[in-house]
Amino acid sequence: MVKVLDTILSQSAYSAQIDVPLEKIDIADWLFNLPEAEYLRCCPPDHIAAGVTWTDDGRRMSINVEQIGSGLVVQHYVAEVAEPAYCRMNSISDVFTANGRTQVNVVWELIAEKIDDRRTRYTNKVTAHPTDAFMTFIQDRGVTYEDAAAARQAAGGDHNRRETPLFAASIARRALSK
Repeated sequence: MVKVLDTILSQSAYSAQIDVPLEKIDIADWLFNLPEAEYLRCCPPDHIAAGVTWTDDGRRMSINVEQIGSGLVVQHYVAEVAEPAYCRMNSISDVFTANGRTQVNVVWELIAEKIDDRRTRYTNKVTAHPTDAFMTFIQDRGVTYEDAAAARQAAGGDHNRRETPLFAASIARRALSK
């Protein structure tokens, strides 16, 4: 079992406007029917692969492979909440670096909020928490938590800033195609 620490390693939230009414948006439908090619278009060249599956106990799961900073990250997002206007996905993510492999806990929140009768605000919020494996990994390599957190914040924030408007546009396309 992976122990997740109650400390924030990094956190970012970016928003983009969708010119579609909230009532037409279904983030859960978009997320669990997202073709891999569309996922790749949502943050080139960082997005590498995506797929959907189920956990052993029947919960929906999104698998994402992406480059965040210098790390190759395999996200195993399990749906904690999967609704039209809000999804909360939780992953013990494998991170492959030049210095070895570790794990972080990533919580991905996808949020749609009504602006008016024609527009929706999409917010993409990503919060990473260290795991016990991550803390051992940085300690064994002589990296301070502050330095690791600063690097993760810079890389994760940059990635989220670039993918959010492309996710919003993809969600809009899905909504308008129905």
